[in-house]
Amino acid sequence: MLDNIKKYRIVLASASPRRKELMQGLDVEFEVRCLPDVDESFPPELQGGDIPLHIAKKKADAYRQQMTADELVITADTIVWLDGTALGKPAGEADARRMLRNMSGKTHSVFTGVAITTKSEQRCFVAQSDVTFANLADDEIEYYIAKYKPMDKAGSYGAQEWIGYIGMQNIVGSYFNVMGLPVQRLYAELKLIS
Repeated sequence: MLDNIKKYRIVLASASPRRKELMQGLDVEFEVRCLPDVDESFPPELQGGDIPLHIAKKKADAYRQQMTADELVITADTIVWLDGTALGKPAGEADARRMLRNMSGKTHSVFTGVAITTKSEQRCFVAQSDVTFANLADDEIEYYIAKYKPMDKAGSYGAQEWIGYIGMQNIVGSYFNVMGLPVQRLYAELKLIS
C-alpha cells in the first residue's frame, strides 16, 4: 500500500485543519508546511474546476524552488461553483450570509484541484461533487455564522458542521471532496507516482 512513495518525505502544503485530518485518514506519514502569501488569483476566463486546478498548480510552483529530491508535495484548492460564479472564502459575515442565502434551496458544485509534485513529476486532477441544499431560514444562517464562524471555508460552509447536518439534502460525488480533499482519488493518484 503506497510502497512506491515510501522513498519520499510527504508534505501537505495546506493550512486547512480539515485537509490535515483527511490526509491522516490515509495512514501515511506526512508533515504540514505552508508558504505565506501564495498568490491565489486566477484568469477571469477560467470556469468551474479549472479554477482550483490552476490555483493548486500555482501553489505547487511556489514550492518547487525549495523542494528537495526526496520530497513529494501535495497542494490543493477548493471552490464552490454556483450559477456560473466561483465562491471562495467569504470576506466577512455579510459575505458569508450572502453566499449561504444564494445557495439555499439550490444545487451547487464543489470543485477541488489537487497537484502532487516531485522534482521529476507532477500529477494533477480535479474532483467534483454536486451538493443540494434545503431551503435555509435566515435564523438558521445567522445561527451557523455566529456559532461556527465559517470564514475559512469555500462557500462559507463546512459539510461536517451543523449546516451540513441540517442543510445538505443530497450529494453526488465524494463527501470528502466537499470537506476539501478528495482522499479516495488522491490515494489512487499517489499509487501512480514513480
